[in-house]
Amino acid sequence: MTPFKLTDELIAEIQQLIEAKKNADLQLLMKEFHYADIAEIADELTVDEATYLIKLLDSEKTSDIIAEMDEDIREAVLNNLSAKEIAGELKELDTDDAADIVGELPKEIVQEVISEIEDREHAKDIVDLLRYDEDSAGGLMAKELVRVNENWNVLTCVKEMRAQAENVTRVHSIYVVDDEDKLKGRLSLKDLLTTSTKTHIKNIYIPKVDYVGVNEKSEEVAKIMSKYDLEAIPVVDEIGRLVGRITIDDIVDVIREEADKDYQMAAGISQDVEADDSIWELTRARLPWLILGLFGGAAAAYIMGGFEEMFNKYTVLFLFTPLIAAMAGNVGVQSSAIIVQGLANDDLKGSVSNRLVKEIVLALLNGVILAVILLLFTWGWKGDFMTALAISISLIAVIVVAGFVGTFTPLFLHKRGVDPAIATGPFITTSNDIFGILIYFLIAKMILGI
Repeated sequence: MTPFKLTDELIAEIQQLIEAKKNADLQLLMKEFHYADIAEIADELTVDEATYLIKLLDSEKTSDIIAEMDEDIREAVLNNLSAKEIAGELKELDTDDAADIVGELPKEIVQEVISEIEDREHAKDIVDLLRYDEDSAGGLMAKELVRVNENWNVLTCVKEMRAQAENVTRVHSIYVVDDEDKLKGRLSLKDLLTTSTKTHIKNIYIPKVDYVGVNEKSEEVAKIMSKYDLEAIPVVDEIGRLVGRITIDDIVDVIREEADKDYQMAAGISQDVEADDSIWELTRARLPWLILGLFGGAAAAYIMGGFEEMFNKYTVLFLFTPLIAAMAGNVGVQSSAIIVQGLANDDLKGSVSNRLVKEIVLALLNGVILAVILLLFTWGWKGDFMTALAISISLIAVIVVAGFVGTFTPLFLHKRGVDPAIATGPFITTSNDIFGILIYFLIAKMILGI
């Protein structure tokens, strides 16, 4: 399969076909593309052109296109559709995707859209999903799944599965429930096919099954599915009843969104924004951390002002100030990045104290190696051994403290329920810059006897 590539020529061709209303040619052209590719095309069209395209194509395909579109474009396109047209798109989608779209609609038309959905069971399932937090297992799950009762025999089970499978896009697992719909286990397709039709399901199902509760955080669901290599996982309510399932494609979206958020936070962006967002939105996301950096720089300048006498006598100390600040920031970010990654992947082992000791020893080892290099360089350059020694010992102390701060801060934030990714950004860099400069001048002052 040749990878799809969006080009200016293709967009121009589609726009010309829309403008000329050559519907047959447009439908023929779109037939070649996957719905995800058409969604990418729609994101590059104007809202009116994207709406025209959606109305032209068959709803069996456009429902998936709408689900894949950029949120802002999707919202604008849906505003151009009637409640009945939106309902027609929703009926083709799995309940989780349909609920996501309904959740983005203006409140005043949600009820109207729901009432236009002909399949009342489908509508009921969508409404049921809307009551869950979007970052929970309940907000991620779909209602479509295959469930069988433990009291059925194999023959009845196969008949029921055929009926249920019509509404399920992909059958990952067969779940077994009791008469109260409580999850009991899972059923092996091999066992089902190789067992007598009169055998009861309770005699062949596998009682061991991984599951999550409806209120489980989406990040925790991602960790469980990743750890156990699951393509799907059942979801149970507060009393253990099977209410839905989460599939791997939903978890991939969660992982990607979490990675994007952590990356932006590490870069000093406090909100979830994209390059195409307005200048005001981008400013609000970036400015808080820039202000923090400004205050941090002012604090560092104030600290340096207290050592003005040293500058007059040992000008060389001033020359190495950027190096000390940079090393402090770099070491802090390295240490915090490792800890944040470990916390995110849930593979951070051992006690906090052991982790801190390990990072301090590591920082000390790196600091000594770097300090020896710096000592030789400075001594050879300036010919003043004591000054070179003061700068080098300061570097060791700064690196050790930065390693400690970079390790302790994300662990502390995690314990307090704050996203530790914040510790890999300007917060840790600025704090280590301040600590680094203060330590640098204090140690230099002691060694040089000023």
